[in-house]
Amino acid sequence: MTAPTNRRSLLTLYAEAADPTGHAVRIVLAEKEVGADIQYVTAETKPEDLNHLNPYQQILTLIDRDLVLYDATIMIEYLDERYPHPPLMPMDPVSRATNRQLRQRVAAELLGVAKDLSSSNAKSAAAAGRVIRDNLHAIAPIFAQRKFFLSDEYSLVDCCLAPLLWRLPLFGIKLDPQAKPLLKYAEALFTRKAFKMSLSPAERSYPTVS
Repeated sequence: MTAPTNRRSLLTLYAEAADPTGHAVRIVLAEKEVGADIQYVTAETKPEDLNHLNPYQQILTLIDRDLVLYDATIMIEYLDERYPHPPLMPMDPVSRATNRQLRQRVAAELLGVAKDLSSSNAKSAAAAGRVIRDNLHAIAPIFAQRKFFLSDEYSLVDCCLAPLLWRLPLFGIKLDPQAKPLLKYAEALFTRKAFKMSLSPAERSYPTVS
């Protein structure tokens, strides 16, 4: 799959079609309108060269000529700096640090926990679902005050949270009515042109949030 683009690019992204972390990277690429050769692979189908490029032998890998990146946080910040329009990070140091910290929390408290949802242990999977649901309920009220995640401007935090919200029905996580501001925010994210462009064929088939 090659993403539609207005800009010439030599980027190649290796990713799993259903990986929410890789989805966040694809959202940033789409927001920047940067073309990339997106290769959807699995542990069984990944090319042998990828094992040499990624020292952790993981799939998610971004290649830009001689540069190889294998950490999602570094990938999205690199893309934001290399392709500065539209900016997805605040300009001042305090706001940038806050943005990074929020993304770290999303990664640890939501995306990190989501990995346990596919556990063969039913109790572990159910516990992970409760943690995610409770964390989302806790942050839901902030979206009644701000258009995006603690900001009036769309940022990398939103790029990282959107993949999780898109997967809630797939995970069987249903939010209470108190989460209405969060669900309204999610709907706004899903209607963005870049979000729609970022979806893999597998992700397009997911049940929708209601």
